[in-house]
Amino acid sequence: MVGHLPLEEGIPGSNPGSATNMPFFVYILRTSSNTLYIGQTNNLEKRLHEHQTKSPRGAKYTRMFKSVELVYSESHPTLSLALKREAQLKKLSKLQKEQLIGVQNTPPKQKGI
Repeated sequence: MVGHLPLEEGIPGSNPGSATNMPFFVYILRTSSNTLYIGQTNNLEKRLHEHQTKSPRGAKYTRMFKSVELVYSESHPTLSLALKREAQLKKLSKLQKEQLIGVQNTPPKQKGI
């Protein structure tokens, strides 16, 4: 996970030793109107396709826009942690969300430049 707020350890209902070990993702989309949409899924590629093709399975909110672009994502070992993180991100101001997106999308600094 890149640039995340701390989560409490030992959240009830989470099972890090789950047999599936399927990651869950929290993601941020930027719409063609520069609004941000936050969601969670266990299949990021499929979910992004649903948003981009305006599938009925995609969020009603994102279907209103000409396009959406994935600008941020992080993975979590359990659905419980992903839902908690999604709730945290939704409480941030737009400026804080933009800063978080910027941290993940900033290229590493190179020496001598």
